Amino acid sequence: MEKTYNAQAFETRIYKLWENANAFTPSSEKDAKPFTIIMPPPNANDPLHIGHAMFLTVEDIFIRYHRMKGDATLWLPGADHAGIETQFVFEKKLKKEGKSRFDFDRHTLFQMIWTYVQENKDIAVNQMKAIGASADWSRFCFTLDPKIVTLVLQNFMRLHEKGLIYRDLRLINYCTKCGTGYSELEAKHEERIDPFIYIRYGPFTIGTVRPETKFRDTALAVHAHDPRYKDHIGKTYEIQGLLGPIRMTVISDPDVDPAFGTGIMKVTPAHDPHDFELGKRYKLPITPIIDFSGRMDFSWYINDPSFSTKLKKYQERAKQYHGMPVAKARALIIEHLKEDGLLEKIDTSYKHTVATCYRCGNVLEPLPLPQFFLKVSPLTKKVIHHIKEKKVRIHGPGYDKILLHWLKNLKDWNISRQIVWGIRIPAWYSVRDNPTMRVTFLTKEDALISGEIKDLLQTYSLNEIRTGLQTLSAPVSASYVVSDTSPGEDYLQETDTFDTWFSSGQWPFITLQSLGINDYERFYPTQIMETAYDILIFWVMRMLMLGIELTGTVPFSDVYLHGLVRDEKGQKMSKSKGNVINPMDVIEKYGADALRMALVMSTTAGKDSNTGEDKIRGMRNFTNKIWNAARYIAMQSQQPTANNQLQKKGDKIFQKHVNAIIKTMTKQLDALRPGLAAETVYQEFWYYFCDVAIEEHKKGTISFPALLNGFKTFLKLLHPFVPFVTEGIWQELKDKNESLLITASWPKIANNT
Repeated sequence: MEKTYNAQAFETRIYKLWENANAFTPSSEKDAKPFTIIMPPPNANDPLHIGHAMFLTVEDIFIRYHRMKGDATLWLPGADHAGIETQFVFEKKLKKEGKSRFDFDRHTLFQMIWTYVQENKDIAVNQMKAIGASADWSRFCFTLDPKIVTLVLQNFMRLHEKGLIYRDLRLINYCTKCGTGYSELEAKHEERIDPFIYIRYGPFTIGTVRPETKFRDTALAVHAHDPRYKDHIGKTYEIQGLLGPIRMTVISDPDVDPAFGTGIMKVTPAHDPHDFELGKRYKLPITPIIDFSGRMDFSWYINDPSFSTKLKKYQERAKQYHGMPVAKARALIIEHLKEDGLLEKIDTSYKHTVATCYRCGNVLEPLPLPQFFLKVSPLTKKVIHHIKEKKVRIHGPGYDKILLHWLKNLKDWNISRQIVWGIRIPAWYSVRDNPTMRVTFLTKEDALISGEIKDLLQTYSLNEIRTGLQTLSAPVSASYVVSDTSPGEDYLQETDTFDTWFSSGQWPFITLQSLGINDYERFYPTQIMETAYDILIFWVMRMLMLGIELTGTVPFSDVYLHGLVRDEKGQKMSKSKGNVINPMDVIEKYGADALRMALVMSTTAGKDSNTGEDKIRGMRNFTNKIWNAARYIAMQSQQPTANNQLQKKGDKIFQKHVNAIIKTMTKQLDALRPGLAAETVYQEFWYYFCDVAIEEHKKGTISFPALLNGFKTFLKLLHPFVPFVTEGIWQELKDKNESLLITASWPKIANNT
């Protein structure tokens, strides 16, 4: 054996050894118990970060352990199209080229993104292999594989047939920069300080942080028992506004807090979720003042036939506001409130929470938009039942309670996204039956045309509109047909795509179904879903909801949540702090085994952990320790079978200790405690085998056969954690009848007589 262990010289060669031996393929033994993990699919277009390295390490530990136990072990790898994230990155690329998504019809844009992703798809796979992921690459799945797409469409249609899918006009968290709506779970909430504006409203004073929406206020709301206002409930007042007088009625709302602001609030159903629900109760009009590009829309005022008879001041204001970005309009509106004597005061230190886009950071606008929704209550009730029945267990302290809280309070899920990169919703609208639906399309001459379909068909053919189609917006009352194929020649397909979580929420079963019925029957339901705790609600909850509803059983029995990987000082890693660890750089410098051991050592489910270069370097030293112990073993000449009483006694004590380690580690791994198992094998190998057992052998109190057998046992115990160095040593020391360590049997407690 070489004097020192060189990870770079071994790891690629060893991985190819495993692949060539088909070591990652599940056992075909009929009696083998199935053990399955479906890999959380990373973004197909992104290189791996330290969080990916963490989940790959933890899952690979479980996989290698169960493979050595003799289970039919399947780790199914995949990649996610990551709809919004990927399109966002691609649009940044287009911007650098002086282009935008609006320069292309949806089919062309989709194909461009597809090509872009395909060019980069092997990056993540090769990096996963470098970390040592022993996944069955022959079963690799991509969320936009044709078979996967077919299954997602079929399941949508099944849910629709069950009455769980509906289309409705709701207020949606909409990002005007990314050009799509989000579900309530995806909105990122940030605390900010904004001006709180006190405005004279007829005989009242109201406080608001959004004066720009006042042009579409439809009522004033007060608490029924507020003595200041209870006599005003039901009365209508003329209120002077920035564009002239308006009439508004005071209504009762139990959610109004009399102690907040002035105790009276303006009601704007088109721009506030609470006001939207209040508006439905009182049948108030839903009239937006902000459009989907994030600009003020005063077309309703400018196009009013009486516009020319209104005061010139109001005309100028309406034209000035129209098309202005919200933030800029807000500042101008405050100036005009001062000018008209309607501004009473401004609280410049008002602290509140705003919803922002998790992708670009833009403030989300609550905007009314017809969307497809999934009814969640029938699904969440089933999940709650299965959790209480212990059919699924959450590993990570307190996260079962967090999950149950969300399941009990979850609102219906809007699954529509206004992007191209994704699985298109299989809903179809007849142009004959829905003449007022609006479409935007590119002509053959690349002119961008928008309008109602009945008007556009006077000039353009339906085929031309269909070919250049970008977006379609049907009124909420529009009739539609759900089908995976076109119902007829006069139909246009919905241009919204599914929320990425809708398809990935079906991942544990559609992957296996897409590979063939035998895989699904043999490996579903799966055993462990391992992922980061921060996507428990985004992904795990939805997998449970859809899995139970569509397959009749929980998709996995255990959920292991790993924590965030922080730097050695416990700080969150970020590019701005310069403390980000690139897993590929670490592997190049210290080897994959060192990174793996550093990541998992002493970790606990649901808890963040610290990893820095010092820790990784220390684990590189550990791999060297294993190598040096192997060199000692290799350099020893075969000793005769122990026959003196001293060696017999020493061997017995040694074997008893090794048996205890096997028992402990087996128990820890069965209990899904890889961090504790890593700590156990580290401590026992370094401080017992190297510092005690080898020294006892040097003294002649442990025989060489016992030491060699004990060392091979340690190689097996170490293998799930540091697979490369252990396999490299195994190939040096194995007997003729032994093959690969990866497929060797997990140690059993030996007879101690």
